[in-house]
Amino acid sequence: MRLGCRCRRCVAAVASLPTHRHRLRRCVRDVAGRAPQTGDGPMTTTMPSPRLLAVATPRWDDHLAHHGALPLLSSEALIAEVGRAGLTGRGGAGFPVERKLAAVARSSARHGRPVIIANGSEGEALSAKDAVLLTSSPHLVLDGLLACAAALDARAVHLVVDEKVMPQMRRALDERPDAGYVELRAAAGGFVGGEASALVASLRGGRPVPVDRRERLAVRGLHRAPTLVQNVETLAAIGLIVRVGADHFRSVGTADEPGTRLVSVSGPSRSPVVFETVGGTPLRALLEAAEISDVNAVLVGGYHGAWVGQSALDAPLSPTGLAPHGAAVGAGILHAIGSEHCGIAVTGDILRVLADASAGQCGPCANGLPAVSHAWEALGSGVDTRAELSRLAGLVAGRGACHHPDGSIRMMGSALRVFADDAAAHARGLCFVRQGVDAR
Repeated sequence: MRLGCRCRRCVAAVASLPTHRHRLRRCVRDVAGRAPQTGDGPMTTTMPSPRLLAVATPRWDDHLAHHGALPLLSSEALIAEVGRAGLTGRGGAGFPVERKLAAVARSSARHGRPVIIANGSEGEALSAKDAVLLTSSPHLVLDGLLACAAALDARAVHLVVDEKVMPQMRRALDERPDAGYVELRAAAGGFVGGEASALVASLRGGRPVPVDRRERLAVRGLHRAPTLVQNVETLAAIGLIVRVGADHFRSVGTADEPGTRLVSVSGPSRSPVVFETVGGTPLRALLEAAEISDVNAVLVGGYHGAWVGQSALDAPLSPTGLAPHGAAVGAGILHAIGSEHCGIAVTGDILRVLADASAGQCGPCANGLPAVSHAWEALGSGVDTRAELSRLAGLVAGRGACHHPDGSIRMMGSALRVFADDAAAHARGLCFVRQGVDAR
């Protein structure tokens, strides 16, 4: 981090404390360098004692001074400790990491040594957390990657990151005496390019698109070997757990969202700002920390997430806290819109992006998503297409070759619920944001 000063209180300050906000902004501004989608906003933490972002510089010697040497565990010990910690994947699906590790370990016993892939592609436009983590705490990510590689006796290890953070990661790899076998690769890009099977396809030299697999990657993936793909934040959490243990990891957060996580918070006029926060932090606290006060609705989880209304603002950022509102933590994304922005229009913009992101491999995605986008655009222009949107949703959901159509339809369905009054007004040719203005 290129701090403007060395005030440790500034680095670790609670972002929502108004008495310290000006110093926090000055001292922690732009610590991610020119990471994609971070804008010029501060990278901050909502914790007095950050964990993932605890080291003031990305240098190897500072990392060692703070965290100490990396302990290497057996596969049994690593799986057990990660399981006790309750760690879930930070890439979006929230799958228990213990189960992924155990599946690869079992397959390796039958099919040979596995391949480990660190996924830092971050194709979601509303997310900046992986870029911030890779530029601020690269060695914690590498710790988790190397811990998994040692425990599972990996035959090959790949680190895939956005091209803009390649120089920082190359520098970090060169600093370490234990990472010579890690192959650094630039992500192919694209919204669906970061999906696990798409990542494997790109490493094979193919198109970076999801593959409809008969065998799971844990059984046969890259080089026809058992393959473990983990998000870089997940690996950083593993790098912590192998040092401090499961009990310490769980000492903050909630029962179903233990530990800390990185969250990207944004608004129509606010580029994503990244916070480290404990599990179960209320949505409202994170929005206030990002200085977003005018909030009518929040998109939780990104483009494949779900819209929630004002009634959900005090909900904890956890599975049980968000479930009653039809949302999930996902990749830790909060995107707020206020009274000056039309939810129908914003959702239409997102649906166009999702339709364009189609890999074109199956009908529900190649044909269904553009049809959904066009029907939504018609609704925004004053045509009542709500019944048609519901019909199309039934034709698309659950029928794609990957999860892209499902995630897109889920987001659209949440918009129809949260913006139901707006949709009804648009169907009559009116827009609440432009009161009395004919939407047609």
